[in-house]
Amino acid sequence: MGRLEGKRAIVTGAASGIGRASALLFAREGAAVLAVDKTRDALEETAAQIAAAGGRAVAMAADAGSEAEVQAYVARAIAEFGGLDVVYANAGISGGLVPLFEQTVEHWQEILRVNLIGPFLALKHAGRHMVNQGSGSIVCTASVAGLRANAGGNPYSASKAGIISLVQTAANSFFGSGVRVNAVCPGLIETGMTKPIFDYARGRGTQANLGQLNPLGRYGEPHEIAAMAAFLASDEASYINGQAIAVDGGLSSTHPFRRPRP
Repeated sequence: MGRLEGKRAIVTGAASGIGRASALLFAREGAAVLAVDKTRDALEETAAQIAAAGGRAVAMAADAGSEAEVQAYVARAIAEFGGLDVVYANAGISGGLVPLFEQTVEHWQEILRVNLIGPFLALKHAGRHMVNQGSGSIVCTASVAGLRANAGGNPYSASKAGIISLVQTAANSFFGSGVRVNAVCPGLIETGMTKPIFDYARGRGTQANLGQLNPLGRYGEPHEIAAMAAFLASDEASYINGQAIAVDGGLSSTHPFRRPRP
C-alpha cells in the first residue's frame, strides 16, 4: 500500500518539472491523479507515463490563474474520481530577472495572477468540497525566494511570500474543518523554469558552481520536491498545518550570496 493509496488528487503545472515529478510520484504512491497544465502535449505525456506505470491519471488543460478553469478542473476531478482528497497547487511562472525600474504593472499582475491568485482559487474551490467531507490536504509551491531576498526577481519573490502567508491564513480559515494547508519552498531546482540559468552556466562551463552557496553544495532535482509534496499530502503529515517547509539543501539557513562585480 502506498502512502496515498485511495486518495483522489489534483496536481497543477503537471506537464514538466516539479509538477510532472509530483504527479508521477502521487500515482506511484496510489493516488488517482488529475494532471493539469496549459501545455497540452507535454501534459498528455505525463498522463501516459503514469498509465504506463500502472497508475490512474486524467489530463486536463487549464489555466491555473483563471477562476472558471479552476472551478472546472476541481469539478472534473470530483466527477472522474468520485471525490477529492489532495490538491497540489504547483503551477507557477518566474517572470525573469527584470530590473526594478523596468518592471511594469502588467508584468506584476500576470505573475501574481498565476503564482498567488491561482493557489487561492484552488483553496477556494477545492477547499469547499473538502470542508463538506471533513478532510483534505492542500499543498502549494512557494519558494525560498519568498523567505528572503536574492533568490528571485521582485514580483516572483513577492508572489511566493504571498503563498507563505496564504497557507498560514488559510489553515486558520479552515479551523476545525479537517482540511490542512501547507507549502513547499524549493531552492534551486533544475526545471523548465530554471533552464536558462542552467543553460547559461553550462555554456560557460561553470555548471559545477550551481548550488555552491548552500551547505549541500549542489542544486536539487524535481523528485526531491515531489517527495515533500507527497508527504504533506499524505496522512503521515496529519499534524502538519499552516507550514512553509524549505527543501533547499540548507540555502535558507543563511541565504548567502555574492554581490555582482560593477
